[in-house]
Amino acid sequence: MKYNKIFVTATCGLSLLMSMSSCDDWLDIQPKGFTIPEKYADYEQLMNDQSLYRALDVYPSMITDDVQFVEKGTFPGFDLFEYYNKSEHFKNLYSFEHGQVFTPGNSDNIWENAYSNIFTYNAVINNVLTSEGGTDFERRKLYGEALVGRAFEYLNLVNLYANHYDPATAGSDYGVPLVLSEEITGERYPRASVATVYSQIESDLRDAVDNYLAETTATTFDPNRSVGYAFLSRMYLYMGNYKEALSNANSSLELNDKLLDYKDYKAINGQWGRLVAADDSGEEFPDEHKNLENVYTRVLNGTSNLFKSVAASEDLLETFARNLPADGEDMRMSLFFSKDQFDPYTRPGNEPNRFPGYTIFAPYIEMNIGFSTPEVLLIAAECEARVGDKDKALAHLDKLRDMRIKNNVHFPTTYSKDEVLKMVIDERRKEFAFVGLTRLIDLKRLNRESWFAKTITHSAGSEGTWTLPANDLRYIMPVPENVLSFNDMPQYER
Repeated sequence: MKYNKIFVTATCGLSLLMSMSSCDDWLDIQPKGFTIPEKYADYEQLMNDQSLYRALDVYPSMITDDVQFVEKGTFPGFDLFEYYNKSEHFKNLYSFEHGQVFTPGNSDNIWENAYSNIFTYNAVINNVLTSEGGTDFERRKLYGEALVGRAFEYLNLVNLYANHYDPATAGSDYGVPLVLSEEITGERYPRASVATVYSQIESDLRDAVDNYLAETTATTFDPNRSVGYAFLSRMYLYMGNYKEALSNANSSLELNDKLLDYKDYKAINGQWGRLVAADDSGEEFPDEHKNLENVYTRVLNGTSNLFKSVAASEDLLETFARNLPADGEDMRMSLFFSKDQFDPYTRPGNEPNRFPGYTIFAPYIEMNIGFSTPEVLLIAAECEARVGDKDKALAHLDKLRDMRIKNNVHFPTTYSKDEVLKMVIDERRKEFAFVGLTRLIDLKRLNRESWFAKTITHSAGSEGTWTLPANDLRYIMPVPENVLSFNDMPQYER
């Protein structure tokens, strides 16, 4: 995979930072390096670290209603999505186990990588404006990008490891440790409230958008002002502040509203590179940093544990079938999933993997979990359906679906606001199936509304059936056990 940036790979979290020889036990990360840099070029190098462009992991999807595993021996010769074959933390999440998710000695990569990245962003935020070299514009631009990066990590952390934002309880709900310094002093980090973490995210984003982010950037790895507005729209959506979410979504769309037409592509045999131009020109589906609808690129970790090893639930498949024209074809299903069998081979004479009656997730493309035009459109559509003009919400849906569905038919304006809202939520689910935290966060936030609240049921044949009621604390990932062994943080009793 090729990028338009020069990456500097850090071997265990941070480079060119503080001198230290031991890890930070309180957060179970291991910042390391040399001394605080003095030159702008050093901070630019820090921000080009490849580790900053990968985020999250695939395992939160295992809690959701999108996934299906089967019992051992269901498909001889193809056991990738059999329950017994999954990692312990996958099985613990899928079966809605209480307490810890990771077994002793196993790390939670999302927690560790996020805090490692936060220390890097802190080093830039706290020092780059007074560094030597570079122009004032370059220093300020880098400062703004680091603010967005830190906010990105914290919004993920607080939505994964904490109760969903509720204005009535956010001030007392446990959030995550809020670390704003790059210096490791050995002190413990208290668990800030959900409200405090959100306040910091909002402050960072407002500062970045109002004062520092450039109108355009050279690559989608670098956030610009459109990204800042998109980020604010996501944050306010999660907070239930639909008026502000809509305003910022509209501001983002004014700067960037490009969409990729999925109807221009088809799936062929093979794995990586299996999505190609429908006109047989040889062009492949664009890499994540070249995809015109990606406004901020962050690549999902752990995709090898997802592709061809997770089946779509019946519930998800029913969602794809809803509101599909009689002669329509949803290209998200056609391109990213395989039904009944998957042929990874381009050579003749090789038998495909067969799994009759199931549909597996197998896009074999890097998955962007940053910000994209489809997400901003769907935020605008949801907010219009809730507090604005439902006809505008339908127009947003039609615009996206025209780029996703062959023979799409536009929705009539006779639908009620509630009906439009439900269609928007379905569209979010289809657009972001198995992508990062989107579905999990949607479940957490929407379960508080009676029209949506649902109980999820997972099964794996004779190996078990498990249920997760709406608003159960098992939607919340626990702080990792190896962090708790050094720090008596308060916990959710999941």
